[in-house]
Amino acid sequence: MAKLNVAVLMGGTSSERDISLSTGRQILGALDSRRYNVCILDTPELPVAAAGDLPDVIVIALHGKGGEDGTIQGFLDTVGIPYTGSGVLASALAMDKARCKTFLAACGIRVPAGVVLSRSESRECSFGLPAVVKPVLQGSSDGVTIVPADGDLPKAIDFAFTFDETILIEEFVAGVEITCAVLGNSDLEALPLVEILPAKGFYDREAKYTPGATEEICPARLEPSVTAQAQQIALQCHRVLGCRGMSRTDMIVSPDGGIYVLEVNTIPGMTPTSLLPRAAATAGYTFSELLDRLIDLALTH
Repeated sequence: MAKLNVAVLMGGTSSERDISLSTGRQILGALDSRRYNVCILDTPELPVAAAGDLPDVIVIALHGKGGEDGTIQGFLDTVGIPYTGSGVLASALAMDKARCKTFLAACGIRVPAGVVLSRSESRECSFGLPAVVKPVLQGSSDGVTIVPADGDLPKAIDFAFTFDETILIEEFVAGVEITCAVLGNSDLEALPLVEILPAKGFYDREAKYTPGATEEICPARLEPSVTAQAQQIALQCHRVLGCRGMSRTDMIVSPDGGIYVLEVNTIPGMTPTSLLPRAAATAGYTFSELLDRLIDLALTH
């Protein structure tokens, strides 16, 4: 059987370039050399590669703007190269936290209450505390602040605006933080839930990517009925957004058992501390087998 030519697209120009490079390195180390001829692409090199010796499939390992927001997906659709993960619409919608939140709520999925602010409105906002302030178009918790009851909301707003022109202020929902990854295009599989316990209490960039900074328990310590409900919500988010290949839905289980969706990720991290590979391992996939599945899904959607 002939090997597939696989290009790993990594790096990029967003604020998450370092995370993308870490994801890319992990993927490069796990792709089965018996099945694939592998090369590396950084975003500026892509048009050159597309005009010359085309890969059979691209594994997208980009995070943030330009990689996770539908931009690169649109380019690859135009030149006709298959790629892992969701298409233009699902990628763009999931990346925009404000529009994604509105869309999910309209579909009957519970989300925290919140308001959207543009920079021109930043001094006009009053919002109950505690609250969470976040840029609309960022990942890896960049620009996010949890503002306590006695906290400084204007300072958090100013900080978020250093990352984006539009921000989201949400009610703070206390509870158990979990995430659920989904694999598949139409025939979907919800992986085991991961319970997230950051040592500092806030799952920020340091907590996400520093080994030992967060305890990740998989499967999560929840009642079976709550686990099943959270998995069904993640499956619903994947379907209504039109995701394919993979997604990861971050949620909070409140003390009264309510489940709130925080956001949906269409290109979850694959770093040594990332949650999708952890959940896949609990489900019985090696990292290499997970990548095989994602590549197969890219070629068959």
